[in-house]
Amino acid sequence: MQKIYFDSAATTAIDKDVISIITKTMESTYGNPSSSHQFGRSARALVEQSRKKIAQILNCSATEIVFTAGGSEADNLILFNAVKNLGVKRIITSSIEHHAILHTIKVLENDFGVIVDYVDLDENGEIDLAHLTFLIEDQTYKTLVSLMLVNNELGNILDIDKIVEICKKNNALFHSDTVQGIAHVPIDLQKTPIDFIAASAHKFHGPKGVGFAVFKKGFGISPLLHGGEQERGARAGTENIHSIIGMEKALSIATDHFDEHKMYINDLKQYFIIKLKENFKDISFNGRSDDLEKSAFHILNVRFNKDYPMLLFSLDLKGIAVSGGSACQSGSNKGSHVLNAILTEKESLKTSVRFSFSKYNTKDEIDYVIEVLKGIIA
Repeated sequence: MQKIYFDSAATTAIDKDVISIITKTMESTYGNPSSSHQFGRSARALVEQSRKKIAQILNCSATEIVFTAGGSEADNLILFNAVKNLGVKRIITSSIEHHAILHTIKVLENDFGVIVDYVDLDENGEIDLAHLTFLIEDQTYKTLVSLMLVNNELGNILDIDKIVEICKKNNALFHSDTVQGIAHVPIDLQKTPIDFIAASAHKFHGPKGVGFAVFKKGFGISPLLHGGEQERGARAGTENIHSIIGMEKALSIATDHFDEHKMYINDLKQYFIIKLKENFKDISFNGRSDDLEKSAFHILNVRFNKDYPMLLFSLDLKGIAVSGGSACQSGSNKGSHVLNAILTEKESLKTSVRFSFSKYNTKDEIDYVIEVLKGIIA
């Protein structure tokens, strides 16, 4: 049986070159970066080299990067610091953010009395910029805007330059969860001065369990984790050296080959859209996922013409890995909070599937998936 992985928005296969450098680092560099002897100094040097390389890619300062255990921790660190350390009293966000944002904001609302406003969305899940401007012009409270660069279910790309412009004009801080966007949308933090971003290596062919937050220079950071002075006091815990090295390598590969990967994966996505339209009646695409300009090139969210409750299970039996909405929601009877927010009740009852691609996928795999779908969907 063929095995086809069309779920790269959930996590990606680790690049072989990344595995190689991780293995090499684990074998050769085992000192604690906080130790003063040569083993520790060697480990520290590798960590700082990786920090500098990532900063170079993002066009920011190395001192602005804090290594974390992933995107969710990075988002938590940013949001808690905004409220507890920077005096934010109000957060503007959307109802279709990742739960790393929505659940954290709910805690801040309940525990710290933060005022939360949700910006309106259109039927495609795009931000209503007029409503955002209306909300943000009320400067009664110090405000943070938190909006994701790429929606993990729909693939919609945020007009991030416009959001930065609106925030700057109204003296609001801006945080973007860029976990799904890093390596899929170019980011230059000098051209687009976002105050805070979060990233996770496993979304761009790096290892799981490692990521980073970027805090614009000048913002002090209070740690969520206590017990050590690592990361300049921002995060206690011995650095995950080999994973940090692997993350930097993965990001470097993705950046160096960005245009090549984008062209290749966009071609796969376009081919899949054409084949779906040729073979299935009344098929729809959620959000802007079928728009090659307005959506990330690796995500396609497909809505079939009725409910197929066993579709994901049937695909899995044929060796095809996909997600219903997002991996976080697959297997949940609650459905996707993103799709529930933008679809009518009638449309939300139809089966939606997120297909997400990588540089390792092929058109032959798409042909196989189409044939399997034809056997399932009458």
